[in-house]
Amino acid sequence: MLKIIVPGNEIYNQETEMFTTNQDLVLELEHSLISLSKWESIYEKPFLSSGKKAPEEILGYVYAMLLTENIDESVMFRLSQDNIEQINRYVESKHSATTFGNMPERKGRGETITSELIYYWMVAFNIPFECQFWHLNRLFALIRICNIKNSKPKKMSRNELAARNRELNEQRRRTLNTSG
Repeated sequence: MLKIIVPGNEIYNQETEMFTTNQDLVLELEHSLISLSKWESIYEKPFLSSGKKAPEEILGYVYAMLLTENIDESVMFRLSQDNIEQINRYVESKHSATTFGNMPERKGRGETITSELIYYWMVAFNIPFECQFWHLNRLFALIRICNIKNSKPKKMSRNELAARNRELNEQRRRTLNTSG
């Protein structure tokens, strides 16, 4: 969860001809599958696609991330540049200690990832639905681990097998201090 402070501002009320000051607001945000689902239900398109988002769509996602209740949408226009940078760092963070080695890149376009597809992966891998509240990148790490652990090991090519055997033999020669 991310907590940010949205700075207050002064607004001139033309009816009363007076300035009023809005207080600073503390907002709690969560980049999760729930947030993604809310956004996709409003805009009816995949959020994680590579397409550019209009500024109002980005603010719409920040609004979908809100855990703080009874916040007017107009507060999104009060976000400072620092608030936006905090949100971006939070969304891009791993939120996991898991690292993945150099895995071969997939060729081709692949699937369009939507919230429903992520829910399918959760069902397929028996991931409990309480994980929908996790940081989205952490949930993706878990899904990726489940996929790796459930897949059959890739067979080595003859060249890869020969290279591995040469390396093992060389290690054994060094360890045993022999020439062959």
